[in-house]
Amino acid sequence: MPRVGVLSLQGDFARHRASLEALGVEAVRVVLPDHLEGLEALLMPGGESTTMTRLMASTGLREPLAAFLRAKPVMGTCAGVILLGGDAERLPEPPFGVLDVSVERNAYGRQIDSFEEDLDTTLPGGRYHGVFIRAPRITRVGRGVQVVASRAGRDASAEAVGVRQGRVVGLCFHPELTSDLRFHRWFLTEVAGLSWAVHEDATVAVGREPGGESHS
Repeated sequence: MPRVGVLSLQGDFARHRASLEALGVEAVRVVLPDHLEGLEALLMPGGESTTMTRLMASTGLREPLAAFLRAKPVMGTCAGVILLGGDAERLPEPPFGVLDVSVERNAYGRQIDSFEEDLDTTLPGGRYHGVFIRAPRITRVGRGVQVVASRAGRDASAEAVGVRQGRVVGLCFHPELTSDLRFHRWFLTEVAGLSWAVHEDATVAVGREPGGESHS
């Protein structure tokens, strides 16, 4: 059984853990540097990116986490993609820069402006129902970065909301807030290359409404 970490400093980490466990993976809470030992991949959840950055500094997690991100597969959602990207405004420290994208924080509006929308994706089955909560916007996609999820932009062009660069995935939305585990399964199998007795028909119960906590 693969051991996959979930950064658990703040935010909606419990939902990611539930998604991993539904797929038959051992989900490990990551709060301190030694929690990274023996992990095969990592999820970075939504939440408050400023708060997460400060907590990383206070726990001594930032440098060990930076080293992990350079070596192992990671998927960041909402605030997670902000921290993985190349630049973002008004953070106590720069993001990790392992994903060649620029990200605008809270770009879709305030908490009251949270929304849901069907997205075009490269996943098997195509369309995916995305949940956006004070979501960031990807404003620049670098060379070598693959768009894996998109929505109709303001001028009717495709707007990237999910990207992949090698072992690093960033999503502006919250796959853990739906019962559809395709993004988690795809990350673990296709991106991270993990192998185990996958629960192919797994789903996870969704018991909350979007907009219940602050993000980005």
